[in-house]
Amino acid sequence: MSLFKSVKVINSGKAILLSRKYKTPLRYHSTWLRDNALDSKTRDKKNGQRLISISDIPVTTYIKSASLSKKGKEIIINFLPKKKQVKFSSSWLEKHAYDKKQSNSKVWIDPDLKTWTKASLKNIPIINYKKTKSNKKSFHKWLKSLHCYGFAKMVGCEKKSGTVIKIAKLFGYVRETNYGKWFDVKSKTNAVNLAYTNLALKAHTDNPYRDPVPTIQILHCLKSSTKGGDSKVVDGFKAALRLKKENKKYFSLLSKYCSRFEFKIKKNVHLKSRFPIINLSSDSELIAIHFNNRSIAPITDIPYRDMDDYYKAYRKFSSIIDDPKMSVNFKLNPGDCFILDNTRVLHARTAYLAVGSRWLQGCYADKDGLLSTISTLSKS
Repeated sequence: MSLFKSVKVINSGKAILLSRKYKTPLRYHSTWLRDNALDSKTRDKKNGQRLISISDIPVTTYIKSASLSKKGKEIIINFLPKKKQVKFSSSWLEKHAYDKKQSNSKVWIDPDLKTWTKASLKNIPIINYKKTKSNKKSFHKWLKSLHCYGFAKMVGCEKKSGTVIKIAKLFGYVRETNYGKWFDVKSKTNAVNLAYTNLALKAHTDNPYRDPVPTIQILHCLKSSTKGGDSKVVDGFKAALRLKKENKKYFSLLSKYCSRFEFKIKKNVHLKSRFPIINLSSDSELIAIHFNNRSIAPITDIPYRDMDDYYKAYRKFSSIIDDPKMSVNFKLNPGDCFILDNTRVLHARTAYLAVGSRWLQGCYADKDGLLSTISTLSKS
């Protein structure tokens, strides 16, 4: 069954109009169509990369004719002044349609993501480490859940130092930092980071003082015999949307102005960055949260007239993040790990007693590896 009823050349050959059953028609510009041609002279057959640049397409490019194939599954287009015939499948054009209403004022979230609170997240996505190797379908489903909710757990991992690297390599590559390929989270004398103490840590995103920020974090439990030290996670996107609902002005201030973040260790490490606490793309997509009370530096990018309200907004957002209704709490046992999207999900822990032992190892990876693995597994 054809997705399109008819095709018509419009605007003196500068575009086509595709009519659809029961849906609004779609328009495509001539230059866009030529640039996105899928033939072997335009794109490499092996890797799909373009063999032409925009300068190879004449400014005067127009469509001489356009027609549907007999079964309506393809659109055939003939271009001039450079004679060129290109075919597109109806499904490909439908998938890549851009003739839609755009609103730069409305904040939106990737439709593949689902926001949550303690009440709405009924089950934490969990998989056994062995199953990631033996069952591609289950592993793929779990990875998609990790992306969808921003965090997930893995159980049955080896209780050996360095296992966290093997976990990262299941879907991506380790992002090495000044902490090394991996780092130990346990109490240390004269700790260089408050994470290496037995103190409680408020909900935060890691390393906001880096640019770019590590986008995936993994924490793997090797030992846990102390009282306390429970893990908490908060959906930062849900918190941001709640702030917008309760106070649009506060949301606007935290997404409009940049905060500064900083981390310094003696002479060898000094990291600085500036990001909005609530990060929106140019078309108002909610893309990241940067929130860390331990690493926020003096804020100097906000005019005097807005600074007082900015701090009110910061305080309000912090109170939403700290609301127990927002967090999902769990205990990591030896062999467990949890993985989170560090640009979205904030994590925290309760304080724990110095009696007994608590040893976690962590590492960072990047979200592009996760998304690539999800995509390739969906095609296998």
